[in-house]
Amino acid sequence: MRIVTRPDFDGLVCAVLIFEAENITAPVKWIEPHEIQKNLAEIKDGDIIANLPYDDRCSMWFDHHYSNMTDSTFKGSFRIAPSAAGVVFDYYEGKFKNDYKELVRETDKIDSADLSMDEVSYPEKYPYILLSMTVSNRNMADEQYWNKLVRLLRKHDITEVMKDPEVMKRCAAAVEENKIYKLVLKKNTILKGQVSITDLRPYDNAPEGNRFLVYSLYPEAFVSVRIRYDSESKEKIALSVGHSIFNRKCNVNVGSMLTKFSGGGHRGAGACRFPSSKADEYINEIISILIENRPEQQ
Repeated sequence: MRIVTRPDFDGLVCAVLIFEAENITAPVKWIEPHEIQKNLAEIKDGDIIANLPYDDRCSMWFDHHYSNMTDSTFKGSFRIAPSAAGVVFDYYEGKFKNDYKELVRETDKIDSADLSMDEVSYPEKYPYILLSMTVSNRNMADEQYWNKLVRLLRKHDITEVMKDPEVMKRCAAAVEENKIYKLVLKKNTILKGQVSITDLRPYDNAPEGNRFLVYSLYPEAFVSVRIRYDSESKEKIALSVGHSIFNRKCNVNVGSMLTKFSGGGHRGAGACRFPSSKADEYINEIISILIENRPEQQ
């Protein structure tokens, strides 16, 4: 029996909860949504999938993404919710020895982007938010770190977790990274109507940072688009779209829209990957839909 989830903070907390509720000894299998969507993932009988699309080879499934709804019969739980961790937490209510209510509450906030301007501008003041910024899917070599955070969060409160030397080092790096990322956003972002478009394709390695920062820098925009190459070969594009968390006027269901472009997600945020040869066609179509703010994409 394995936990199969994605390497973001929500997936990480799902792993914490499932480890505590089930008798699991195997390491977490960390994968990306497109690996299931394109049947690239090795899913086995007994696997518990969380925060990812459904795969009928698994034994249990937990998710909350609009684009992942299924008519299949399965064991587990699905509902539209702030986080997949919250879905897992409710399913296993009463089975936890430790109190994970605060961890799940903070995961709900982070994954649903229910944040204040101060939390976005100064994440170093908010431990859970800063910790979440140290979890990135960009480097699978970080798998050892993700597993370490799962172990730490299973046994310790956030104060103790933040005292771990490696966590402290990565949090300090995230703070510095955000300072650089702010300058990168200002240099590489344009506005079309009320859509902010950040194109990071000029970079061999696209800079990373606080994913909510663009909304504080461009408060007039109600939705953001971020474009980068998915790999060094530049054969694929990775594009993400998000409703502004401060200017909530976007009518487009992002998860539903991006299913047309080999992606998916929530109503307010999602991502897709596609061949670079499709870049002009797909990017222009996505931006056109967002500029028109078409409610029929609901």
